[in-house]
Amino acid sequence: MNMAAKIRARRNEARTRKAVNRAIEQAATPAMRHELIAISQRQSFSR
Repeated sequence: MNMAAKIRARRNEARTRKAVNRAIEQAATPAMRHELIAISQRQSFSR
């Protein structure tokens, strides 16, 4: 992986992390918040 690809990947991960955090903060119910947290945790371990 070259340097440009690493930078793009890092920016993409940061953008995704911000979007997930925003979704968790704006979740309509605590159950939805917990579900989003669980999904994001599962996604981070699948790499």
